[in-house]
Amino acid sequence: MTWLAGPLNVILLLLGIFLILLILIQRGKGGGLVGALGGMGGSSPFGSRAGDQFTRITIYAALVWLVLIMIQVRIIDSAAREIRIGGAGQVQE
Repeated sequence: MTWLAGPLNVILLLLGIFLILLILIQRGKGGGLVGALGGMGGSSPFGSRAGDQFTRITIYAALVWLVLIMIQVRIIDSAAREIRIGGAGQVQE
């Protein structure tokens, strides 16, 4: 199952970048990144209900990211355990 660690790392990296960008485009108390870059802070380019939708997408993406991190920890832990068990019987010179 250690072969799964590589692709999972790529997925986690892409999902992390997606989460960062998703959080940055959201409009907060200060107007978000759109307002900071010279856009109109009072209106969203994605519509008035986009804030609710972005919040939902952010929550779901963060939950998926969290579950994938837990799976990654299990994979790494099992790989380390296999190395310890496999290496315990060997005599080092």
